[in-house]
Amino acid sequence: MATFEESLDILKRYFGYDQFRPGQAELIRRSLNKENSLGIMPTGGGKSLCYQIPGMLEQGTALIISPLISLMKDQVDSLLTIGIKATYINSTLTKEDYIERMQQMQRGAYDFVYIAPERFDHHGFFDAVSRINISFIAFDEAHCISQWGHDFRPSYRSIVERIKQLPLVPFIMALTATATPEVIKDIQSLLAISDENTINTGFKRDNLHFHILKGQDKQTFIKDYVSHHATDSGIIYCPTRKNVELVHGMLLKKGVKVAYYHAGLPEDKRVKEQNKFITDEAMVMVATNAFGMGIDKSNVRFVIHHSMPMNIESYYQEAGRAGRDGEPSDCVLLFSPQDIQLQKFLIEQSQLDDEKKQQEYKKLQSMTSYCYTDQCLIRYMLQYFKDTRAHNDCEMCTNCTAGTEKVDRTVDAQKVLSCVMRMNQRFGATLTAKVLKGSKDQKIKQFNFDQLSTYGLMKHLTEKQITQFIHLLVAEGYLETGDQRFPVLSLTQKAVDVLKNKESVWLRQQTIKEAEVTDYNTALFDTLRQLRKAISEEEHVPPYVIFSDATLRDMARHTPETKQAMLTIKGVGERKFDQYGSLFLAAIMNQTTDLKSHELTLHYYKQAIAPEKIARIRNINLETVYDHLITAYEDGEAIEFKSLLDEEIEAHILEAYEEVGEPRLKAIKDMVFDEIDYWMIKLTLAKNNCV
Repeated sequence: MATFEESLDILKRYFGYDQFRPGQAELIRRSLNKENSLGIMPTGGGKSLCYQIPGMLEQGTALIISPLISLMKDQVDSLLTIGIKATYINSTLTKEDYIERMQQMQRGAYDFVYIAPERFDHHGFFDAVSRINISFIAFDEAHCISQWGHDFRPSYRSIVERIKQLPLVPFIMALTATATPEVIKDIQSLLAISDENTINTGFKRDNLHFHILKGQDKQTFIKDYVSHHATDSGIIYCPTRKNVELVHGMLLKKGVKVAYYHAGLPEDKRVKEQNKFITDEAMVMVATNAFGMGIDKSNVRFVIHHSMPMNIESYYQEAGRAGRDGEPSDCVLLFSPQDIQLQKFLIEQSQLDDEKKQQEYKKLQSMTSYCYTDQCLIRYMLQYFKDTRAHNDCEMCTNCTAGTEKVDRTVDAQKVLSCVMRMNQRFGATLTAKVLKGSKDQKIKQFNFDQLSTYGLMKHLTEKQITQFIHLLVAEGYLETGDQRFPVLSLTQKAVDVLKNKESVWLRQQTIKEAEVTDYNTALFDTLRQLRKAISEEEHVPPYVIFSDATLRDMARHTPETKQAMLTIKGVGERKFDQYGSLFLAAIMNQTTDLKSHELTLHYYKQAIAPEKIARIRNINLETVYDHLITAYEDGEAIEFKSLLDEEIEAHILEAYEEVGEPRLKAIKDMVFDEIDYWMIKLTLAKNNCV
């Protein structure tokens, strides 16, 4: 029987960590005791390790049931990079691949097999699984089992009875990041999991900075934010396909490397766009909530919600796709009152029965209250999930950093409201801002708005500042915009009271205290990211499968120069070092020492890396690589020419050299076969001391 000490050894050797995160050890201990268990851990809390380590310790094949096809591939890629036998079986496979993997599974060739829940509906598959040695079954995204969950999948729930028909399942593990008390009880009941074996580490994510901005011009904010985070990976969620395409088009025009995703795109297009984002070919993904489930991309630095989502469960899960590597990340929600009407419309248009609709309306009210609350945003969400632990204010969210003082903006509000009234409540925020600024715009002259008493009243502000203030008055309920295509401003009763001096307008300053870390060598971090990207392209895996951003930042922070020092970096285990360690050590040495370019090439060569790969990794020409090796040889380094040069080609070049009588490259090149390159000639001359 495997021991807990063995699990610690695997944690260090394969995954590069010295200790478990909260909840991981408890779940692994229960798996070693063959007990059913449920883990509720935040996104990025390391749920996959809870079943990966037992799967590496136990005899047989671990079946990992996941509704997320993209997650399966990421997880399998990660396991394969550290030498663990794993595969996935889902609808993306060709018939030939499916047959081969099924045969391999029945022969016990895999430690892990990732499976879509629908697969259990196939008699042939179920029959095959019934005859293999199952070490255990893990349910990833277990909230999908529960009818009370925000992402309920009937196919996921139905397989529970099928699993009970299998001859022997030693134990079951269930894992999720978002679960209300009702969902937890439902999972426990379905999978026979006791309270004692339910490990809930809470929902708090210390590295996420949550922000709500009201009254912002959403397009302008997104454009500015993305331009200031050009090297960061991020997701922008939009409520509709139309919004997705508008934001995507806007960013594309700004030269942003951007992808987009919604259910209206053809399947092959969705896959292509998703892969662009996963491989960092596109830094920003603009998508509806159809995107994201199962995306294991760890280096997402920001998630922006263009509009308010329908419920807090969805919002926390979507926002939680930022910072899975534990690094500081931003979660920004751009709120306007129209968002509420859109979500109500979507609920009404859904196929839910009346009881379920009432549940959704109740959740929508909690989401709306979140957008208006004055308390710490993290604490509000933790209370919603019934996380009863004592939590201090986060000191990072919009409400915590805005301060307790509100600013009296009554006079400014009266100027805006008066202008709206004098414009007969027939125009939008843009034109109203131009009037208040005192713009010479032709449209203002056309309507004689330059004759209004409010014309130029706020000329000390920019049009952008005035527009943002108008949007803020809308968000706070002093103005309405209706639901027409082109929003028109109109006064509310609150506005009338302000104009009559019956009510004052006190507003909190809106600021974003952005998540940032600067205690590392940023230039070295960028170099390491470029190296990671080159390796990922070479091996056809996502960059974060090689090393996470957190691991690269640690390298850039501590600049290890030896294997022993590199193994102290979180995320670098023996297996990962054997594959990539020397490459990253060389890159660090090159940037932090006076290593010459040819010396760096030589360092890679000494790690038995082929010249073609060195060229790709270093982003230099192949001929330059050979020039470096020739320089190193002339400096007295031992270069194994047999592996670089064919004997027949060498002999042919020497014949040409003898005829030319001196080492003139062009003359020799003119006499040899066309397929012989200059670097081959240079190598031959260097090896044979032809000077």
